[in-house]
Amino acid sequence: PPPPPNTRVHTFLLPTYTRPMPFGNTHNQMKMNYSAEQEYPDLSKHNNHMAKVLTPAIYDRLRSKQTPSGFTLDDVIQTGVDNPGHPFIMTVGCVAGDEETYEVFKELLDPVIEDRHGGYKPSDKHKTDLNPDNLKGGDDLDPNYVLSSRVRTGRSIRGFCLPPHCSRGERRMVEKLSNEALDSLTGDLKGKYYALKNMTDAEQQQLIDDHFLFDKPVSPLLLASGMARDWPDARGIWHNDNKTFLVWVNEEDHLRVISMQKGGNMKEVFNRFCTGLTKVWKKPGEALWKGRAFAMIPSNCSQIESLFKEKGHEFMWNEHLGYVLTCPSNLGTGLRAGVHMKLPNMSKHAKFEEVLKRLRLQKRGTGGQAFPQICIHALL
Repeated sequence: PPPPPNTRVHTFLLPTYTRPMPFGNTHNQMKMNYSAEQEYPDLSKHNNHMAKVLTPAIYDRLRSKQTPSGFTLDDVIQTGVDNPGHPFIMTVGCVAGDEETYEVFKELLDPVIEDRHGGYKPSDKHKTDLNPDNLKGGDDLDPNYVLSSRVRTGRSIRGFCLPPHCSRGERRMVEKLSNEALDSLTGDLKGKYYALKNMTDAEQQQLIDDHFLFDKPVSPLLLASGMARDWPDARGIWHNDNKTFLVWVNEEDHLRVISMQKGGNMKEVFNRFCTGLTKVWKKPGEALWKGRAFAMIPSNCSQIESLFKEKGHEFMWNEHLGYVLTCPSNLGTGLRAGVHMKLPNMSKHAKFEEVLKRLRLQKRGTGGQAFPQICIHALL
């Protein structure tokens, strides 16, 4: 109804980055009534790795394929089609909907991975070392410049579709398994799970104050890939009592495991990270079937993974890609180590980004120009 007389009405237009973006109509099978040329997306103004690799010929060969769970080529590329990117910022432009995505659509994804991860070849094998004793340095970062340190990784539970493609039932089962597994942690890792939909205002405000809380995605990159469907159903945050070790459930990946603390002792942060992730659950060198090939299991494997394995589940992994995650940029270790730094002068320098690139680092997140978050770039 119209407002009462003499009422001042204000109209607000949401900025582009917060406007809801509908999930792509990628499952419309009528598209197969049209030629590949008629269905090929317009990528003429795009700057992402997917657009750099995809050609009409590749699209023609792959467009009729789908993974066993029904993830299609158009599902893979839709986020990159809807988000052309920035002229100076190369985004990935594609996602995986399940573990098989990287095999079924490898003609597209292998070159994307090679381009994004600095020449990582389809024949390369990934190595992960989670022995904190092998870390050199990291305990003496200057506290005058380093405000906080953190290490994070992602993990995907084998047998479930990834967040862009999972059903409500799958997502809820991932939450249930995660809650049960994390509830088994003891000692310094003992903690509590908070479901987003059940949080009290006080709990939510406390998590915001602690910089723990992830909110409903507003990034078009995530919205276009379908990761915000049914929000906040089956999403949540777990953290230990000391608030230095936390796990996000069903955000961009099934699990995001994070170790963080104030100051510049990255070695201590990494040690806690490895403590939460590492525990011997297979004898060193014992063979285990891992999808397409036999892999030799390292002596230190995930403590959290062992809890899932006790319940009949393991994490997605293969010897080429390492740990399999939603975004190709996070493959391999899935590990991203970073510091929140105070660089009031250098961050303004015209060649700041160039310096970071030479060091294989990148600036991420927020905190203002003078307080950038600096982290590693390539994970494979």
